[in-house]
Amino acid sequence: MEGDKCCSSLFQRCKPYIAMICLQFGFAGMNIITKVSLNRGMSHYVLVVYRHAFATAAIAPFAIVLERKIRPRISFLMFMQMFVLGLLGPVIDQNLYYAGLKFTSPTYSCAISNILPAMTFVMAVIFRMEKLDMRKLRCQVKVIGTVITVAGAMLMTLYKGQVINILGSQYMHHPRNYVAENNTDSGEKDWIKGSILLIIATFSWSSFFILQAVTLRKYAAQLSLTAIVCFLGTLQSIAVTFVMESKPNVWNIGWDMNLLAAAYAGIISSGLTYYVQGIVMQKKGPVFVTAFSPLMMIIVAIMGTFILAEKLYLGGVVGATLIVIGLYSVLWGKNKENKEIEAETTITEGTKCCVENGGLKTVIEEGVEINDIEMQKDEPTKVLRVTIISAPKL
Repeated sequence: MEGDKCCSSLFQRCKPYIAMICLQFGFAGMNIITKVSLNRGMSHYVLVVYRHAFATAAIAPFAIVLERKIRPRISFLMFMQMFVLGLLGPVIDQNLYYAGLKFTSPTYSCAISNILPAMTFVMAVIFRMEKLDMRKLRCQVKVIGTVITVAGAMLMTLYKGQVINILGSQYMHHPRNYVAENNTDSGEKDWIKGSILLIIATFSWSSFFILQAVTLRKYAAQLSLTAIVCFLGTLQSIAVTFVMESKPNVWNIGWDMNLLAAAYAGIISSGLTYYVQGIVMQKKGPVFVTAFSPLMMIIVAIMGTFILAEKLYLGGVVGATLIVIGLYSVLWGKNKENKEIEAETTITEGTKCCVENGGLKTVIEEGVEINDIEMQKDEPTKVLRVTIISAPKL
C-alpha cells in the first residue's frame, strides 16, 4: 500500500513535466508540417483560420458536456479578456509566427521562440506576478539569465556564420516540391524580416500567457475558455484574411498537406495545447509553462536537418546555446524561489489564524505539549512567540 501511494504521489508530481514535454513534441511536428505547407504556397492567414476552426470543433463538444455545471457566467469584462486573448494568440502571434517561419526555417523560429520565458518573466515582474529582490542571488541569476537569452536571440538575428553539417545530412533525400532556404541577397533581407516578425510574435505569445493566467483566476473552466478563445480567434482571423487576401482561391484546400497542417495545428497545437497549458499554469505559473522551449528546438533541429534539407549556421548554434544557458538560469532562480515559498508554507502550517470579533484567534495544532510538571523543573523550555495584530471588525 505504501509503495502504491509513493508511486501515485511521484506520478502526480511528474504530471506537469510529462504534459509539457509531450506538448513540445507536438509543437515540433507542427513546425515541420507547417513549413512544408507554407513553402507549397498556402496562405498563412488562411492556415490560421482553418487551424482554429478545427480547434473549436474539437474542443467545444467536450466543453459543452463536461463543464455544463461548473461554467461561470461571462461578464462584459470577462468577454473583453477573452476577445483580447483571441487577438493576441490566434491572430497576432500565429500570423506573425507563420510569416517569420516562411522567411526563415523551423529550427531558427524555434530558437527565437526560446526568448519566450525571459519575456514572460519580465512581464510577470512588471505586472507584479513575480517578485524581484536584487539583494537575493536567485533574483540576480534570473535577471542575468534574461539578459543572456536576449543576447542569444540578437546574435541569431544579426549573425549567420559558416554552415554546419550534422552526420552527413547533406546526403539525405528530402520531400518533393520542398523549396530550400534562399541564400541570395533577397533571402538575407527576408531572414532579417522573419527575425523581427518572430520576435514580435513571441512578445504577443508572452502577453497571451500573462492574460490567460489572470483570466483563469476568475474563469476556471479551462475547456470552455479554450473553446471560446479559439472561436473568437477564428472570427477575427477570417476578418484579417478578407483584408489581407483578395483572391478567393486562397481558401481552396484539398486532401493534401494543407489539410493535414490545418488539422494537426488546430487540434494538437491550439485546442489541446491551450487546455493543457491552462491546467499546468494554474499549478505552476506562466514561467514554468514556458520553460520547455529548448526541447522543441532540439527536436525540430534534428527533424529539420534530416527531413527538410535545413541548414544549420554557426551563429544560430552559438545563439541557441546562449538562449538555453540564459533560459535555465532563469529557471534555476525560479526553482530556488519555489523552494523558499514551500519552506515558508511548511513553517506556518502549524499555526492558523482566523478573524473573530475584531481580533485574531490563534490556533496551534499538534504543537509541543506543555506539562505543568515539566514547567516546574529547571529544564530549558522552548517558547513559541506569536505576535497578534488586531484586525478591524467586519
